[in-house]
Amino acid sequence: MTGAATLAREMMAQNLVTLSPDLDVFAAIDVLLRRRISGAPVVDFDGTFVGVFSESSCMRVIVNAAYENLPDTGLLPFVDRDPPTIAPDTDLLTICQTFLDQATRRLPVIEDGRLLGQISRRDVMRKVSGLVKGKKCGHSELLYLSALLEDSHQVSVRLA
Repeated sequence: MTGAATLAREMMAQNLVTLSPDLDVFAAIDVLLRRRISGAPVVDFDGTFVGVFSESSCMRVIVNAAYENLPDTGLLPFVDRDPPTIAPDTDLLTICQTFLDQATRRLPVIEDGRLLGQISRRDVMRKVSGLVKGKKCGHSELLYLSALLEDSHQVSVRLA
């Protein structure tokens, strides 16, 4: 069975809240709280992906403040500069496996060092739900889901 694979570029969110690397860490925390998001990509002035600032980053801010009296309030020391990322042509099953293998809520979609979008675990769940509903299945059995995903899967394991 061969079909068109569901790729990251087809499911990624593109209208993202991003943070500037020269932002104050407490201003970044305020952005996460106000926007009710668990993290945001950090992108420099020319659009190059720098990393991710997340709730885990915020925990590092608190620990550093307690132990080191937080001498610097810059954002960069708390940014995860090597988060798991994917390329725009990463297929759905590889995205799912990456979420299983990595402790992350989001996967930035990167091409040539630039942030194109982001996929969350919820985006994947929405896509799979849509695939199942699109086949007019009365109930979503795992065997049916495996056949559906096999039909849309291409072997292209390439992490950015």
